[in-house]
Amino acid sequence: MKRNATAVWEGSLKEGAGKISTQSTTLNNAQYSFGTRFEDGVGTNPEELIAAAHSGCFTMQLSAYITEAGHEIDNIETKCDIDFQDGSIVSSHLTVQAKVKGISDADFQELVTKAETNCPISKLLNTKISSTATLQ
Repeated sequence: MKRNATAVWEGSLKEGAGKISTQSTTLNNAQYSFGTRFEDGVGTNPEELIAAAHSGCFTMQLSAYITEAGHEIDNIETKCDIDFQDGSIVSSHLTVQAKVKGISDADFQELVTKAETNCPISKLLNTKISSTATLQ
């Protein structure tokens, strides 16, 4: 499996702007700029897209582990906070809330840690990855 996305940028860093599109067209010429990355402009930015990828990947991996352990999932919600400092992503923190039938909190926490370590995006990121998980 191979996936792709395309970014097109026009102009200088601060005054220019770009558009990002994905192969699936979920993002189709989504606007990004200096303002959307470093200020409060309207549009997306690379760190937001990494947060989306990490939260989605982790949640799918956790779902696989919970299912393999024989439990039924009502829902899993994961928020990812990317910390970008001095030109580098220094950490990714996953906040997880889940409702799972028949699982103990200890078993749930173990599977969260396993997913945190083993999801493909976690493996890709060369940064500190942490999580906080709540079983409802």
